[in-house]
Parts: sequence; C-alpha cells; structure tokens
Amino acid sequence: MMRAVVIHAAHDLRVENRAAGEPGPGQVRVRIEAGGICGSDLHYFQHGGFGAIRVKHPMVLGHEVAGVIDAVGAGVAGLAPGQAVAVNPSLPCGRCRFCLEGAQQHCLDMRFYGSAMRDPHVDGGFREALVCEAAQAVPLPPGLDTTTAAFAEPLAVCLHAARQAGPLLGRRVLVTGCGPIGALAIAAARMGGAREIVATDLSDAPKAVALKMGADRFHADADALAAYAPDKGWFDVALEASGSPRALLGILPVLRPGGTIVQIGIGGDAPVPMSVLAAKEITWRGTFRFHAEFAMAVEALAKRAIDATPLLTGRFPIERAREAFELAGDRGRAMKVQIAF
Repeated sequence: MMRAVVIHAAHDLRVENRAAGEPGPGQVRVRIEAGGICGSDLHYFQHGGFGAIRVKHPMVLGHEVAGVIDAVGAGVAGLAPGQAVAVNPSLPCGRCRFCLEGAQQHCLDMRFYGSAMRDPHVDGGFREALVCEAAQAVPLPPGLDTTTAAFAEPLAVCLHAARQAGPLLGRRVLVTGCGPIGALAIAAARMGGAREIVATDLSDAPKAVALKMGADRFHADADALAAYAPDKGWFDVALEASGSPRALLGILPVLRPGGTIVQIGIGGDAPVPMSVLAAKEITWRGTFRFHAEFAMAVEALAKRAIDATPLLTGRFPIERAREAFELAGDRGRAMKVQIAF
C-alpha cells in the first residue's frame, strides 16, 4: 500500500491509502519524491473542476512529478531500479491521425495524469508509488535532483509555447501574467535569445522572481505599457500567460505590425477588435501542452540553461498536503509549492 493525495470535491482533499501496483510488460514503478502543485490542481481543489470539467468521483491529483524507479516490468530496456526520472504525465495513443502527424498533444485518446476530462478519470502522480509506461520515465542526467526535475512539466509547456512564437533571437518579448508559467515563459524566451523581455502582472508579488528568471523590466501598473505604444508598438512577440481578456487587449497597442501573440493562459472569452488584428497583421496563436519538449525541459534543467529554483516557495510532506494546497492558492505568498513523498 502507499499514500496518495485524492480530491473528492471542492475543498475535500484527502490523503488515502491506495494499492501501489506492480509494473506490467513495458512499465516501471517510480517511487515519487517530488510533486509540484499546478494551476489545474488548484482548480480541482478550490472549485471541483474548471469550465465544464468536474470531478465526478475521487481522483488522485498531480502531474508535475519526479522520483526514483524501484521496479521494472518485462521487456523494459535502458531503465533500472535506482534510476532517477522525471515522469511525463502525457500518454498519447500513438495511433490516431494527430499522433501519426507528430502532433501528439492533440491525441484523440489522450491519457493525461490528474485529469477529469475522461470518465473514469485518469489518476495523477501525487502518490508515493506510480506505475507508468517506460516511455514516460525520462532519465535524469547526473546532477539533476528530483526536486528540480519536477519543474520539467511546466517548463515543457513554456518551451512548446516559445516554439509557437517562432525564432526569438533578437526579438523584443512581452510576457503578461507572472505566475509559475509566466515566469518559466520568461526563462524560455531568455534561453531562446530574446533581446529584451518585459513582464507584467496585476501584483508586485512576482516581481523579484520575474527578474531572476530573466525579465529586463517588470510592471504591475497597467498604464505603464502605454510607453511602448508609440509608432505602432514596440514588441515583436507577446507570451500571454494570464488568461485575462484585459491583458490580451492590452497587448494589441504595444505589439508591432507583424507581431505574434502566443496564448498560453486559459481564461474567459475576450472581445477582440478584429480591425486591429487585420490592420497590424498580427498572428494570434494558441499553444497546448507539449510532446517532445518534455525531454528538452529535462535537458535544459540539467544543463542549468534554465534555473527554476527561484520559483520554489516551499515543500510539504504528504501528510500536510492540504496546507500545501492552501499556500499554493495564495498568489501573494506563493509561486510554486511542492509535495514531498
């Protein structure tokens, strides 16, 4: 038996015993050591779901996890007990037309850890032991600890978003929303060679982290962006990580003609002036999850090309999971909170 963090309904979070399970052919069992609380985990905790997606029965949360293999199933090569790994929470089918086209993030039969999109739900990784497909276990290079490796999933999201923006070398980049994803988007833009990065948020709280992650300037005053609007705008790329319609509309005056908006944040509907999109020839692109970028994220963390440690607010043992979730939901005090298993 092992312990797991299970959501039953909004604010009904429990630590329960579950069967650890044995790895079957092509599978490994990972003793989880670190798990980061994501925004989607908080939505399940605070609201019982998001949008039309609701928790219909108890579900293990978590998809930002790393640990050490303790058992391998038949036919597994290249992985062994004692090996530290980051667990890719994405398990595409590999057979549908999107998988065959190399767009696995749009798989028609996706199984993603800690998601209530399917019924029955897909249990997540906030548990002491997780049986997964061997392909999901990405070995950690020497020197990369599991606490840091647990940042691979959110970093992969941001690396995929950065690729959606096109080449960033020499570009002026605006990042709106400086939660964990916005902060890692800043780091991804810096790694991509951005010439200048300006970050914005409604609060001053994330300023120190945003600057440590690579932002040149930070603004909490929405009116401050007006300085970038003359002559049809200043920025080449905007990475919109807040999901706020107000933030999206604030980008349009400061984005140069021919600029690109990458929509990372997911919020409500926004009335967008199509005349501005057309007249300034703006490209507005969505971005969703990742695929190949997960292994890239592990490599970037291992090589210290991106340092995610400024984001880590604190770590809590599994028996204090509720306390960890309550802190993670306080944006004035927390950036990224992890559970230690």
